[in-house]
Amino acid sequence: MSVLAFDLGASSGRAILGRLTDRQMEIEEIHRFPNDPVHAGGRLYWDILRLYHEIKQGLLKVKHQGITLNSMAIDSWAVDFGFIAKNGELLGNPYHYRDSHTAGIMSELFKKIPEAELFSRTGIQLLPFNTIFQLYALHKANSPLLAAADRLLMIPELLRYYLTGEMAGEFTNATTTQLFHPTLKRWDDTIISKLGFSPGWFGSVVQPGTAVGQLHSRLQHELGIAGIPVVAAGEHDTASAVAAVPASKRPFAYLSCGTWSLMGTEVEQPVIHELARKLKFSNEGGVCGTFRLLKNIMGLWILQECRRQWMQEGRAYSFPELLQMAEQAPAFAAYIDPDDERFLPQGNMPERIREYCLQTGQSPPQEPEGIVRCILESLALKYRYVLNQTEQLSGQAFDGLHMVGGGIQNQLLCQWTANAIGRPVWAGPAEGSAIGNLAVQWISQGELADIWEARKVIGDSFPVIIYEPGSLEMWRHAYGSFLQKTGLKES
Repeated sequence: MSVLAFDLGASSGRAILGRLTDRQMEIEEIHRFPNDPVHAGGRLYWDILRLYHEIKQGLLKVKHQGITLNSMAIDSWAVDFGFIAKNGELLGNPYHYRDSHTAGIMSELFKKIPEAELFSRTGIQLLPFNTIFQLYALHKANSPLLAAADRLLMIPELLRYYLTGEMAGEFTNATTTQLFHPTLKRWDDTIISKLGFSPGWFGSVVQPGTAVGQLHSRLQHELGIAGIPVVAAGEHDTASAVAAVPASKRPFAYLSCGTWSLMGTEVEQPVIHELARKLKFSNEGGVCGTFRLLKNIMGLWILQECRRQWMQEGRAYSFPELLQMAEQAPAFAAYIDPDDERFLPQGNMPERIREYCLQTGQSPPQEPEGIVRCILESLALKYRYVLNQTEQLSGQAFDGLHMVGGGIQNQLLCQWTANAIGRPVWAGPAEGSAIGNLAVQWISQGELADIWEARKVIGDSFPVIIYEPGSLEMWRHAYGSFLQKTGLKES
């Protein structure tokens, strides 16, 4: 049985074909394409029509291979959205969550709804790029989009609408908006009313695994293909990635590692209380009736931006070259808190790292090798910090850490993470989001019984590399220095 997953990341997208035979999953990358944001008119946008074009190219490549699909689904990053007018047309290009239009908007919104109340109603970490703050920024700016808008669709929902003509929200993405009540499992009318948003923007919300139409007849004619069923998978890519964690039972800790790092554990009910708010955790919807108690960590974005800056300066390093250079640099020479707000926007990241070090009384790294080592060591140590918080909030103890996603190809980071947490790291699968997307489709079709059978099949189908911890005393001492230099405090 063949199904297709379109997995859209912050820097690239891919079409992954999945086959399920004899309780084994096989995957094949059919199509890969860049996902570059576009600066225009002082704003940063997603090139949504290019993404739709690339989805069609992926479908054509499947057709040319003579493959019959049982279904397809899309997953992507969260929080961003587009508006649909009453005539069904898209109103403008969706803003990129790193655009600056939300600067200072959190404090403005808190005058309407206090922080504690907002968290208690949504269970979501308060981050300036969340959908709620993007919408309020448009509201404060008197954007003409709001008056013309009839529906709001998250990125996968928007692309799914183009494919099928059907509009439906999806649970895992809806929970990330900070406009959805996780325990009532519906849009929070109180928040929407207090902020002056239109309730009509927010339609019905389906659970992951729900069929939401098939390819529109116009698209069938354009591409010369049949009406493939379209499924709402775990459309937030982290939800799909966690579905692919090859754990055999709960509790388990995970790290979905890529442009962003998402660390947490899977729970049956959201954990919403003052300590969770204080520690800045989120309760995001998962697949098969679960929730993801997690924290957002800035992730490999910092390294990606450094590499982009060096390329602009004429120093084109590959990622493997940067890792080799980092291994030769002095250990624990400087630390950053990856979640410092200065690291969120695009820009000259090496200079920002040096600025951070100077402001925290450290000798800043000057050359790429020292900067890369600083980033990766700081990430590994931040993972230990957040893993400790996850145990505190969940009341669970974890034997090790499951790492999934493209970031696990960074073997240096995997090993240093094991060293930092003092526990094994189980790394795999790398295509976690796409594999979880495929698994939800097979569950929806009855080919897999539930999430646990899916995880068993995933564990049997894809290699997992085990990183045993080492140099424990040296990393224990480094953790103390990391806390001191960054000003982070353990609760």
